Amino acid sequence: MISDPAESVRTRATGSVLGVGIAVLDLVNELEVYPAEDDEIRALAMRRVRGGNVTNSLAVLSQLGHRCRWVGTLGDDAAADLILDDLAGRGIEVRDAVRVPGGTTPTSSILLSRAGGSRTIVHFRDLPELSAEDFGRVSLDGLAWVHFEGRNPRETARMICRVRDEAPDVPISVELEKHRPGIEALLHGPQVLLASRGFAGACGFEDPDDFLADLLVHSDARLCVVALGAQGAAFLARGGRVQRVPAYVPTRVVDTLGAGDVFNAGVIHGLLHGLPAGETVMQAVKLAGLKCGHPGVVMAHASPRLSD
Repeated sequence: MISDPAESVRTRATGSVLGVGIAVLDLVNELEVYPAEDDEIRALAMRRVRGGNVTNSLAVLSQLGHRCRWVGTLGDDAAADLILDDLAGRGIEVRDAVRVPGGTTPTSSILLSRAGGSRTIVHFRDLPELSAEDFGRVSLDGLAWVHFEGRNPRETARMICRVRDEAPDVPISVELEKHRPGIEALLHGPQVLLASRGFAGACGFEDPDDFLADLLVHSDARLCVVALGAQGAAFLARGGRVQRVPAYVPTRVVDTLGAGDVFNAGVIHGLLHGLPAGETVMQAVKLAGLKCGHPGVVMAHASPRLSD
């Protein structure tokens, strides 16, 4: 019998973490305050950076010392070259990336308010999603973890089944950020489900405790976590009870962009190092909080030590 429900998702930290999801060119405009409708204002700063939920999480995991690989689709444009160069520069293996001839790499136009650190995102995508056939050509050798974005459910469910069949000892996590048609297909197979507050609300739940209890019942996950932003996070391990972790608040909130991706990386990092669920989520909340006090994705030297 497993004494700690998180025990079944612990593994060696020596293998690679494979992230499956989209990569995006982010056009970030920093503003003093948000404009009113029909306003014309000047940005304080602008940057073009690689974005995307899974790639952000991999960037953090790489900074924390993990070997990482990414697979997803890109166009054959200059934006794709920027993304691949950025990932390779962070030590993330990109040999499995699928370039779509004539395709346009997804772009997010982001308004970042310096007044409160919050962000508004307008996303444009006109590119095929990664298919299960594409994923079938990806090697599963030497993996310590596989993390999927919860998108393109029908194809992603087939990818999860392949990992379960061919690499049954490799833990799988799925990010549930948005409620998409057919998303229920992704609840069976992963050991860890990482949900957003928005996903819980879209499922009709205001109380995180009720949401986590329902999610655990309707999945075969060993650990379900919901990130609650300024309210911290809550989690439920199979056989246990819902527990809350308060937010870690930096001295000043500078940039909340990507905080959820950093949180997800923190959960994976803790479980890879054999931490129990409570300590794992506490460290992930702190890592995300530290990120909110820094522009861009938090650097490894700003992350909490496992012994903190």
